[in-house]
Amino acid sequence: MLFLALPLLASCTSVVTGSPTAGTALEQRGPVGAVPAGLERFYGQQVGWEGCEPYATTGSTTTLYKTKKSIECARLEVPLDYAKPEGRTITIGLLRQRALGERIGSLIINPGGPGASGMAAAASLGSEVKASALGDRFDLIGFDPRGVGASQPQVKCLTDAERDADRLDDDLDTSPAGVAQTEAENKQYAEKCAATTGVDVLANVGTRDVVRDLDVMRSALGDEKLTYLGYSYGTHIGAAYAQAFPGNVRALVLDGAVDPTQGQVESLIAQAAGFQKSFDAFALWCATRQDCALGNDPSKSNQVFRDLTLPLVQRPVAVGDRKLSYNDAITGVIQAMYTEELWAPLNTGLTELKNNRGDVLMLLADNYFDRDKEGRYSTITDAFNAVKCVDEPRVTDKNVLDDLARRYKAAAPFLDDGQPAAAALDSCAFWPVPPSVQEHKAVAGLPPVLVISTTGDPATPYEAGVSLAQTLGGGLLTFEGNQHTVYLHGNKCVDDAGHEYLLNLTLPAEGKRCS
Repeated sequence: MLFLALPLLASCTSVVTGSPTAGTALEQRGPVGAVPAGLERFYGQQVGWEGCEPYATTGSTTTLYKTKKSIECARLEVPLDYAKPEGRTITIGLLRQRALGERIGSLIINPGGPGASGMAAAASLGSEVKASALGDRFDLIGFDPRGVGASQPQVKCLTDAERDADRLDDDLDTSPAGVAQTEAENKQYAEKCAATTGVDVLANVGTRDVVRDLDVMRSALGDEKLTYLGYSYGTHIGAAYAQAFPGNVRALVLDGAVDPTQGQVESLIAQAAGFQKSFDAFALWCATRQDCALGNDPSKSNQVFRDLTLPLVQRPVAVGDRKLSYNDAITGVIQAMYTEELWAPLNTGLTELKNNRGDVLMLLADNYFDRDKEGRYSTITDAFNAVKCVDEPRVTDKNVLDDLARRYKAAAPFLDDGQPAAAALDSCAFWPVPPSVQEHKAVAGLPPVLVISTTGDPATPYEAGVSLAQTLGGGLLTFEGNQHTVYLHGNKCVDDAGHEYLLNLTLPAEGKRCS
């Protein structure tokens, strides 16, 4: 382990003597700010910082943490169940890149998912932050939410081999027998999650509990108020934190918003329309190229795409010792909708498919599922399902589900698989613990927050950002483009506005737009 000697960073930091693990430097900055009764030992705990390589859980994070020399990692202890703080505890993985100058505090980030690694995101964004004024004034902090990545225990339901096999199972048969088979598989998945992860962990893995962890983190890191950057589902964490701890907020940047006032069904339909809008934009871009796999008439792109991908249902394409399924092809395309930078590779992948090859589409799908070159998966898919199943009310009415399937196909015709619209109960219907749905309420006493929304965002459509800004009484920054999230991704106009807000708490002018 690399030994990191940590100097005093501020007058509120104390170096704690004792017998730490070799290579670990202990800090105690908390408790700071408001501390809920009974949680004092968590809010004021020592944090032991060390090298990050032992925190890597996939091949990609192993490589990432080896190449970053300015990062250090630690584990934060929190209650598994905040209603029983004297009971079982778990740990949250933290990654830090320290401020280079006079420190304002910590900038804590979450990249979304749910289930994505905030530690990996912080390591990836570290160079961008270091090169800006943010790097001078903030410790950049990434955290793996409970159950995710380096946090312990992990939410884990399927083995790597089982995940590969699951990706080959398209589950497109909507006959009564086909629906029954899919439901049996979903029930089995829920049972595996309970057996391998534990019912007590699954009951306490939702956003409600992540928000409590975030407040412990704020205090243990020495911040009286929270400064937070959330992308995608990370905006939901930020909005939930604002509702739970409005007096503890310094600044929130919420990029790629989830609308907390929108129901589950309406959110899915809006997302389907968002992906169709992005696919249409891709088809228009592609039509200007002589090598466009969809041809040069965008009005026919939906049908051309279906004709190209649907044969995979009966005949998956060999990719080395694996096979590209219809589901994987669709997943690869969805992955490419997240940024225009992937449109050229997507066109290559669709052209390959015409020639009975699936290398690029498989690579895109692997990226979506976070499968590394050694065939190891991160926790993102299982954690996504676990959080969704406790965060959202269960939809078990077959009439509602069938109507959702019809509306989804209508909203995203390029994804229409040609089967009659019918839906099986998902794994959440069989989940071993009840949902812990948090009703959104008006927030009083919240300082101005900044919401960033992109006009061509496929996953979190622009209107959701408008709604979130209105709900929180915050400022809205509009980015005109085709991608999912934008801050710290190289757009100077957006980055300058975000920096000014985080550093000086100054919102951009009303109606501000970037492109």
